[in-house]
Amino acid sequence: MRLASWNVNGLRAVERKGELEKFVSEAQADIIFFQETKASVEKLTPIVKKYPRYTQHYHSAIKAGYAGTGCWIRRDLPDYEVHVGFPGGVDPEGRIMRLDIGGFTFLGIYFPNGGKSPQAWEGKLVFYEDILDYVNHLRGGGAKVLFCGDVNCAHEEVDIARAKENDGNIGFHPLEREKLTKYEMNGWVDVYRRRNPDTVVYSYWDLYTRARQRNVGWRLDYFFSDEKLLDKVVDVTYFTEQMGSDHCPVLLELKEG
Repeated sequence: MRLASWNVNGLRAVERKGELEKFVSEAQADIIFFQETKASVEKLTPIVKKYPRYTQHYHSAIKAGYAGTGCWIRRDLPDYEVHVGFPGGVDPEGRIMRLDIGGFTFLGIYFPNGGKSPQAWEGKLVFYEDILDYVNHLRGGGAKVLFCGDVNCAHEEVDIARAKENDGNIGFHPLEREKLTKYEMNGWVDVYRRRNPDTVVYSYWDLYTRARQRNVGWRLDYFFSDEKLLDKVVDVTYFTEQMGSDHCPVLLELKEG
């Protein structure tokens, strides 16, 4: 089973650039989680029609043109269930999609940036805790859980090109980095970093400073797995050459069963 995650920074925009079609063709993913779709379901109808190989599910924010997530599932896969938001459906910004399929529970999540205001920063920290409670609850109920998406935090110095300059800035602030450390303490493993402890790879580059050309980036996009499921991971790869967004996709190959 091949799972992909990509913050597209606007699904219609990446489609217009021809980059969505390129990625879908190259990745050959069975399941794709998107973040920052930035569109209502109605406005995504042309994309639904263009890619009939997948059943497409979307969870849009109440605010038009903002946030939102998506989940594409290959049509020939077995029965599944899609859930959105936290238990009870609370998620006005469309940040959480959950897929129960083939004995696994996968979540695609778009974590808040937290940089708009002090309230947004506090909300981001709460969101980390809420997600941890959610995945712990699912695991406690017997689910085999993996979650992915734009976490909006570079966890370690190896995950950011200019660690000293950004120490204390949002995206590399000690308080949010501590939240990711807490995930690990709860048995949630950053799959790529576990398999590649010293490898430098980034998944986000600032567009305005043309950081991608200089590879001055941040690793903000992750797959987290329950420690007990690591033996089912075959590989995890960042598609760093994939254009179309300020983020690149990440692909995880998983043994089924």
